[in-house]
Amino acid sequence: MSYQILDNCVSCGACMPECPEGAINEGSPFVIDPKLCTECAACAEVCPVEACVPMPQRTGA
Repeated sequence: MSYQILDNCVSCGACMPECPEGAINEGSPFVIDPKLCTECAACAEVCPVEACVPMPQRTGA
């Protein structure tokens, strides 16, 4: 599981320097690489529009 950035992202860039793993890439919206994300929530803490949220956990096989 990792964090994701929702479509309400305003591309302000506040999250990028906060990510200790460099998992966030520019885009519209910005994108979090799930392979690099450690779920530290640093991005969510600084996001002014609450666009950084945990990905929903998948169920089933």
